[in-house]
Amino acid sequence: MSHGFEIGPAAGPAVPDHPLVARLSRALDAFNRALLMLSMAALVVTALVLTYSVVSRYFFKLPTDWQDEASVFMLVGVTFFCCAFVQSMRGHIGIEALAGLLPAGVNAARLLFVDALSLLFCAFFSWKSWTLFHEPFRDGQTTSSTFAPPLWIPYGMMAFGMTLLTVQIVVQVLARMTNRRRAA
Repeated sequence: MSHGFEIGPAAGPAVPDHPLVARLSRALDAFNRALLMLSMAALVVTALVLTYSVVSRYFFKLPTDWQDEASVFMLVGVTFFCCAFVQSMRGHIGIEALAGLLPAGVNAARLLFVDALSLLFCAFFSWKSWTLFHEPFRDGQTTSSTFAPPLWIPYGMMAFGMTLLTVQIVVQVLARMTNRRRAA
């Protein structure tokens, strides 16, 4: 049973046998790990920004008008940039009660069906995210605060992260479909 704390990718049939899919998987893994490191740094920066805001308001009576939006923007990036990495580890929430009860062939078909359904949902979400990004980018929309950062920034991070998640699921579906060996 996976609890999302494993060090490496989950074992099983999703390890690519096909050389092209394996190469794509390795490149995607390297990119996901780089985004993970960037996201970890952004999370620390977010904590520092919020701490600075509290300290400056409480002790020095200096209001800040940028920290909330900057923090929310960074948290949006952290959330969506890490989705593909978590998917590569099979760390997203899943119901595994059936896995032990079903025969291996039926379980493999179930996993492929779930991956295909996830792929359809994420592809639709990615497409809608890019359309959501396009409007504020085109029109120069900003938030309504005095800081007024452009809205395309969080929408762009969301669209990029969902697209990366979609590509990760595509690689995993291709690996599952092209593998010669099957999990027991």
